[in-house]
Amino acid sequence: MAKVLIVDDSKYLRLMIRKILKKHGHTIIAEAETGIEAIEMYKQNLPNVVTMDVVMPKMNGLMAVKEIIEMDPNANIVVVTALGHEPLVRQALKIGAKDFVIKPFKVDQLVQAIEGALV
Repeated sequence: MAKVLIVDDSKYLRLMIRKILKKHGHTIIAEAETGIEAIEMYKQNLPNVVTMDVVMPKMNGLMAVKEIIEMDPNANIVVVTALGHEPLVRQALKIGAKDFVIKPFKVDQLVQAIEGALV
């Protein structure tokens, strides 16, 4: 199972994602609220997969995806974003994200995206 970094500016969503992934056997090794924190947490923890929100303060998820992929071209990043951000999702996939999940998501959608990114 995966070591996961959860990135979202919503404490509630981080908690929800943590509960879902732990229930499915994954280990949450770190959490971040901003893109800047995400990059630092990635460097410090080297997760197997990252869940990345797009719209966050200080540095958005797209910039963080770009920076992480530049550091580690093999990084497994799943973008988790609200409905209506489809152009941002396409951009994230273009710069290296492996998959995406639209909020509000179903549990199986998130788990499949995480496990699919690891293949």
